[in-house]
Amino acid sequence: MQIHQLQPKHKSKDRMIVGRGGKKGTYSGRGGKGQTARAGRKLAPIIRELIKRYPKLKGYKAFVLADNTVVINLDVIEKNFKDGEVVNPETLVVKSVISQFKGKSPKVKILGNGKITKKIIIESCKISKSAKDLVEKAGGVVR
Repeated sequence: MQIHQLQPKHKSKDRMIVGRGGKKGTYSGRGGKGQTARAGRKLAPIIRELIKRYPKLKGYKAFVLADNTVVINLDVIEKNFKDGEVVNPETLVVKSVISQFKGKSPKVKILGNGKITKKIIIESCKISKSAKDLVEKAGGVVR
């Protein structure tokens, strides 16, 4: 076998010719022609207004404010608090039930998992209906 008799094992891929009509590359950096190249309104006015109002910010659609609410069940409160004590975000931080978030006490939501027998006072916390019923049955107060 001579060097001029060598051939590649794979077939060489045909070079794509673009910018000559057809479907390969359409305009290919040569711009559009005709009706699409003319100035003027192409969209329905309502859609256009929505687009104009939409903020042109990078990543705007993905922007969601973080919800820093901490969820606590009644059995945790039963274990950490005594009869007649006040339960609020500050006392929960002091008792190390929850931790501060960026130097502040986070928002707290109390759910009705577990039982409660102590008369506690719940302040400035969101509370589920079932948890509220159980606290009030035990003689506690929700403010």
